[in-house]
Amino acid sequence: MKLIDRFVSRELLVNVAFAIAVLSLVLVVGNIFRKLLPLLVNHDVPMEYLITFIAYVLPFSLIFTIPWGLLTAILLVFGRLSADNELIALRANGVSVTRVSIPLAGIAIACTLICLWLNVQVAPAAQERLRSTIFDLATRNPMALFGSDQVIDQFPGRRIYVGKKDGNKLENITVFEMNDKALPVKVTYARTGMLEADLANKQILMHLYQARYQERDSKNPFDLHKIRDGINMAEGTLPISLEELYDKEKKRPSRSALSIEQLLEQLKSENKREQSASRTEINKRFSFPFACVAFAIIGVPLGVTAHRRETSIGFAMGLIVATTYFLFVIVGDTLRGNPHAHPELLVWFPNVLFIVLGVFLFRRLARQ
Repeated sequence: MKLIDRFVSRELLVNVAFAIAVLSLVLVVGNIFRKLLPLLVNHDVPMEYLITFIAYVLPFSLIFTIPWGLLTAILLVFGRLSADNELIALRANGVSVTRVSIPLAGIAIACTLICLWLNVQVAPAAQERLRSTIFDLATRNPMALFGSDQVIDQFPGRRIYVGKKDGNKLENITVFEMNDKALPVKVTYARTGMLEADLANKQILMHLYQARYQERDSKNPFDLHKIRDGINMAEGTLPISLEELYDKEKKRPSRSALSIEQLLEQLKSENKREQSASRTEINKRFSFPFACVAFAIIGVPLGVTAHRRETSIGFAMGLIVATTYFLFVIVGDTLRGNPHAHPELLVWFPNVLFIVLGVFLFRRLARQ
């Protein structure tokens, strides 16, 4: 039996590691392109900043990829055992499916503990650090926030479009100055411009050439007939305060970036809707790791029933099951602000559903 345990354990661990690596790579690369694409296109991201960004994204990605990778590995390993008739041979020699699955139980518990550690401690801290990465980059290299054919919205109260950037030289610039209702009250156009970092005074100086502006009426900004054209300027300077960026950074972070202790402390001063959202966040962090247990129970009968050796089939089945699970979690998370729906209990529902369904399928498989 030790030989069988070693064989199953080795196959599961190798496939789990491979699946987690592939899935994590996809999620991390996707986050990099989603959040850093403008900077990557303009080659303005320092290598250490990119590595730090990956390090902060990875823990959050592992929360999803560890259960998903475990499920994929189970479907692949037990699908191959079934396709090669190895399970039939083992059962003919008195070895049940339950006994073959004992190494899986140990791996599933280990994955659950790792995910619990990531959910409760590591991921929230990484989220908080990730939230401040743009801020850190702005303080060290504010020029990197500007890119070609991009809208820069990191600065509160402004939206800046730059058609082309070459070093600190800009072309085809449009600056929207917004009011409290996110309405552009003043729009400045410039043919060319130049950026200058004035870190001593915590600001960026945008020198504009061949510029003009339009301004809405302050009393009736919705009346487009009252828009007035400003004077043309051969040269002008628009100061952009980094203090506003600092103030934006100091705002309360999202619940996903708060620790359990901070969430519990926050509950004391919140209204019912906010308390419901905080309780849902706490329950989600503890319920999500148990997806490893749910996937382990339901994965064995699905893998044996699939009776396939192909890796693509395993990944496809894993995608379907994991997507179904995650949809239930998303529904509960969407209703987090509705205390009457008890979203803190809904996030546990997919675990209960998959475990009950998995136990039923597993018992039926064991009796065959």
